[in-house]
Amino acid sequence: MQLADALAYLDRHSNYDVTGRIRDPSLESIERLMAVMGDPQRAYPVIHLTGTNGKGSVAAITSALLTASGLRVGTATSPHLERVNERISVDSEPIADDELADVVAAVADLELVAGVQPSYFEIVTAAAFRHFADVAVDVAVVEVGLLGRWDATNVADGQVCIVTNVGLDHQEYAGPTRLHIAREKAGIVKPGSHLILGETDPELAAVFRATGPAEVWERDLDFSCAGNQLALGGRLLDLNTPYGAHPEVFLPLHGRHQGDNAACALAAVEAFFGAALHDDVLAEGLASVRWPGRFEVVGHQPLVIVDGAHNPSGADVCASVFAEDFDPAGQSILVVGMLQGRDPAEMLGALRADEFGLVVATAPDSPRAASASTVAAAARALGCDDVLLVPQVAKACDAALARAGADDAVLVTGSLYVVGEARPHLRRLLP
Repeated sequence: MQLADALAYLDRHSNYDVTGRIRDPSLESIERLMAVMGDPQRAYPVIHLTGTNGKGSVAAITSALLTASGLRVGTATSPHLERVNERISVDSEPIADDELADVVAAVADLELVAGVQPSYFEIVTAAAFRHFADVAVDVAVVEVGLLGRWDATNVADGQVCIVTNVGLDHQEYAGPTRLHIAREKAGIVKPGSHLILGETDPELAAVFRATGPAEVWERDLDFSCAGNQLALGGRLLDLNTPYGAHPEVFLPLHGRHQGDNAACALAAVEAFFGAALHDDVLAEGLASVRWPGRFEVVGHQPLVIVDGAHNPSGADVCASVFAEDFDPAGQSILVVGMLQGRDPAEMLGALRADEFGLVVATAPDSPRAASASTVAAAARALGCDDVLLVPQVAKACDAALARAGADDAVLVTGSLYVVGEARPHLRRLLP
């Protein structure tokens, strides 16, 4: 199987990213598929993580710290920005095209044997677990795709489980309250696991503690980000865990919220080792962290930032980081598109769209996209004075740059699918 064949095979299977629907909320298919593969997810320890926001950043930071500690680290994340290869990486390097084709072919060969028709995400998850076993990783960091209990990644039993936070998202499957969502996310916590709990609401925290983990470390009780200062190119953090304090460590990610993400990741790694990280290892690991498409600066003069905020709580954080960390001297321009299922008025309100001098409404190339006209209408209803409607993401970026001066700032956000289209286009245009 060549890469094109592998991608075509994937596209023939049910894909939540395209349809927005889950065919069968069950682990039966993925369990049968993994069984005929010999359960490769049990060949190495797993750090499993879920959360409404921040889990991608926590996965990236956790993986970087483990790599700096001298381990061979597999990381499984979703969705991808530009290429499906991004979902499966070893030591922060995405899987090569030929390796991806080979491991997808291995899954395809066993589909009939297992007697199942797996979804796109189940195939990629199985491929990741198989690849990590083939290359003999020391540990795998695995990010949940959706909620937790019925997510395909939950065939693995996390030695350490991380919950970043619980917000209102995917309410069509686990609503209507945060308590309902917490119960679904708590499904990844297994007896005997060490739980790193970033959610601080007492009612929700009780849901996770009730799952019976061997040990629980809670944010602001057992671990914390005690100091969080703006620094050139990121944040300067003071991190505390049960193993001790780590003052003034630099993290090259933007936004105050990344301090809590770094605290979760450090706690998880120290829980995994059962010991404190040496300060030199911590500094090396944090300095190496990269998380494309999440408050990523892709251009200067004008300042151009892309951020994959895709729900109201993420949009609120995005707006705060944009204002507090950058505070542009000139005009601010917002390029925004989103998927159906989001309330455009709520998203735009969280982004503080009415504070931007220009809003360019667009739509990602997805059957799930909200129309650019719907986004534009919501912007006007919010009171945005200058609204452009440019349906194609690349052309929307062009329109924003045409109106931007050297002192202005352009923020492209609203969906990872918007960022996935904008990012390569902007990198070709900007020095």
